[in-house]
Amino acid sequence: MINVDWKIKTFSELDTTELYEIIKARINVFVVEQDCPYPDLDDYDQKAIHLWAEKEGEVLAYCRIFDKGIKYPETSIGRVITTEKGRGTGLGKQLISYAVDIIENRFRTSEVRISAQDYLLKFYCGFGFQETEKKYLEDNIPHTEMFRK
Repeated sequence: MINVDWKIKTFSELDTTELYEIIKARINVFVVEQDCPYPDLDDYDQKAIHLWAEKEGEVLAYCRIFDKGIKYPETSIGRVITTEKGRGTGLGKQLISYAVDIIENRFRTSEVRISAQDYLLKFYCGFGFQETEKKYLEDNIPHTEMFRK
């Protein structure tokens, strides 16, 4: 495990440098590494709780957390990334564990719905998520909707 600082903020609490580093990390993973041009700025950042791990100002792991009724009827987690520097360190597991804890404590529910890239299904199952029958291509990447009670 590497030594990182964990941060959790609403959109209005983010400073411009933090927002820049978050967007840079998301673009590096989703657009550059996964070769997936898509509109990252989707007008949901303003409604999200942003959770990330950083070291020396660089985002290494990140996700957005939503209350019920924003992305799904249930709470949800999205834009989950671990950057190249953060991979293999356990930050991804820690990120999802913290995100679930935040949902349970802030929103007082354990029901969470996510849209998971198929290669990560086993990873999310380790946190109690179960596959639904909703499978689809999103930006040419196979996804499955998953639910946690």
